Amino acid sequence: MSDRDHAAVTVSDPPFAGAANRIDELLYRCGLRGETLRDCALGVLVAALSVGLLWASLTPLAVLEGVLVPRESALVLTVVLTAQSLLLCLRRSRPLLCVLGVTSLQVLIVALLPAGIGFQGLALFVAVYTCGTRLAPFRLAAVLLSCVLVHAVAGGLAMGRLAPSVSPLVPGESDLALGVGFVVSGIASFVVPALFGAYVGTRRRYVELLRTRAAEEARAQHERLENVVRAERTRMARELHDIAAHHLSGMVVQAGAAERLVGRDDQAAREAMNWVRTQGRETLDSLRLVVGALRDPGEETEGLRHRGEPGARGAPVPGLAALDRLVAAERELGTALEVTREGEPYPLPPIADVTAYRVVQESLSNARDHARGAPVRMALRYEPSRVALEVENGPGGTRDTGREHRGLGVLGMRERAQVVGAALETGPTGAGGWRVRWEVPVERDERRSQR
Repeated sequence: MSDRDHAAVTVSDPPFAGAANRIDELLYRCGLRGETLRDCALGVLVAALSVGLLWASLTPLAVLEGVLVPRESALVLTVVLTAQSLLLCLRRSRPLLCVLGVTSLQVLIVALLPAGIGFQGLALFVAVYTCGTRLAPFRLAAVLLSCVLVHAVAGGLAMGRLAPSVSPLVPGESDLALGVGFVVSGIASFVVPALFGAYVGTRRRYVELLRTRAAEEARAQHERLENVVRAERTRMARELHDIAAHHLSGMVVQAGAAERLVGRDDQAAREAMNWVRTQGRETLDSLRLVVGALRDPGEETEGLRHRGEPGARGAPVPGLAALDRLVAAERELGTALEVTREGEPYPLPPIADVTAYRVVQESLSNARDHARGAPVRMALRYEPSRVALEVENGPGGTRDTGREHRGLGVLGMRERAQVVGAALETGPTGAGGWRVRWEVPVERDERRSQR
């Protein structure tokens, strides 16, 4: 990824992100971990602020305007303001219902106050702001138009209808002027918070889009790096083949020459075999270097090394001879494992032996991951012309979601089986479990050569 690409996907934190994160952490520590709980807490806070502002404004209203609101009316207004604020519990789950209910209660507040006296509940601003952050532009415009019309028309008609006659209408103020005043008040109460909410919502979506793009760019970069590593490993694998072919062909030639020299020129035969031994050591060292570079970091042999099992780096790769140790380790992990052996054991070719061990290891690991606690049955059969093994786990058990599995997988087992000419069958059983069956043919002369 170039520097320009890095600059294009850099995501800057939104304004006041630090304060928002601290508030979020504080709310989390207080037990407010869900949107509904936090909205309810916000409703209680807004109710306290709105009621406080109402009672704080009663004294200046009486002193400056000469309008005395009876205590009974103030108590009714307190109840309405509290109900209006508590509707904020629905502001994110049901934003339209919330803003409709808050607007309707605002009209009731207008009706309870004396004519010409206005008081705006704080819940209205919060509800309209939430709609701005969550609704699409056209839908938001329709909601705002409806709310402004309801506020202007219904508020104008209901103004002072439920209030005691403590103050007449402002002299000379016509119904048109009152309507215009309600429209202007509605625009200030609805449009401004909604526009601010739309800006915040757009900003959030933009930042989220940038973060998604940055994540995609990071994944693409990771894939490009993996492709480069894979190509390099392919090149190294070709080098491995070339190294082995070059040195082994020379060793075969020298071994043949030494065989012909035995008894005729023992000194020359010893020199030839010394050369073979030296080349064999160099070849083995080169193979270890290349194969070591081809290994994935953290692969399963690392875990084996820490446990002292066969297959650790630098130790011989395990085969069926290490099967008892694998079975014992699996039983220590709590697996109810039943093992059955049939026939007289005989050694397999090295690659087939390793593949058989890995298939058993992967099958037991899959049973533990996907059906933890289910009984497992393993059968190993030696026949004159083939070796077959079968691992079957029963139904039930639980999936171990907390463990990261890094084994071969079915594809890996199938790939290894193809290398040695074995047949692999995997699939569910009729009883609801899972079965893995691996079978490799063994030629009689090849089996005798392994003894």
